[in-house]
Amino acid sequence: MLQLRLIVPVDLRAQVLDRLDACVGVAHVAVLPGGAVRPAGDLVLCDVAREAINELLGELRALGLAERGAITMDEAGLTISRAAEEAEQQAPGEGADALVWEEVSGIVHEESTLSWVFLALLTVATMLAACGAVLDSAILVVGAMAVGPEFGPLAGLCVAVVQRRARPALRSLLALVVGFTVAMVLTVGFALLMDALGLFSDAKFAAARPNTSFIWQPDAMSFVVAFLAGVAGLLSLTSAKASALVGVAISVTTVPAAANAAVAVAYGEYAQGWGSAVQLALNLSGIVLAGVLTLLVQQGAWRLAARRPR
Repeated sequence: MLQLRLIVPVDLRAQVLDRLDACVGVAHVAVLPGGAVRPAGDLVLCDVAREAINELLGELRALGLAERGAITMDEAGLTISRAAEEAEQQAPGEGADALVWEEVSGIVHEESTLSWVFLALLTVATMLAACGAVLDSAILVVGAMAVGPEFGPLAGLCVAVVQRRARPALRSLLALVVGFTVAMVLTVGFALLMDALGLFSDAKFAAARPNTSFIWQPDAMSFVVAFLAGVAGLLSLTSAKASALVGVAISVTTVPAAANAAVAVAYGEYAQGWGSAVQLALNLSGIVLAGVLTLLVQQGAWRLAARRPR
């Protein structure tokens, strides 16, 4: 169940309550007249089955509640109630399969915004991956994969494409392009500094590195793995499975490929640089393609499920 907290102008109270009464999947409606001060209005609380939330939010937006009042949505947590059970039974489809667009859009909006924290995390992850590449340490490479925040903009781009929204798509692309550019440029400087300190060397980088050579030697499996990771990532995002999202982060070599390309530029190893760039492009394209297809399938499947009688 999801919990809605609504600030409702007095003149919209009757219409909002009518929508709540007419919507299957709504339970525990509470009204506190005059409970809201800014903006002024009534405070309306209710629990809604995930399966019914999209339609209800659309109706509330159509009433102008988002402009004149407020709509806040949270997970209800543990709910012990016969009314809640009946509401979930009456709502079409299954809650675990429900694709709540407002929730997904809210998550990816924050994760796909270019910020100093995003740049710092991506830069640190890229430098960490550079250390793993030069030292041929798979552990460091995996750690860099887990730290990298690049899946947020990738997911945001997928959602924006499916929803056909240009501004969120451009925001996600900006975060990816600027983020990787800044991270790679700074990693080139980092590699040169480490070389000057005697911690990196061209000989180490050019030597056989069996544990991390996959970073700059892309093949068909690179795209397959990225595609499967994209599917898993979007499914984890739409179902709020954060633990699964960590698994996705350590399964694709976006950050390590960018790091290896940066070190290759620093040492003039352009063959490795090209291979790393191809690996990066394969991973990014595979994740985006898989994410878009996953959202489209989820959207279509949910529409079919919503039409079936309970």
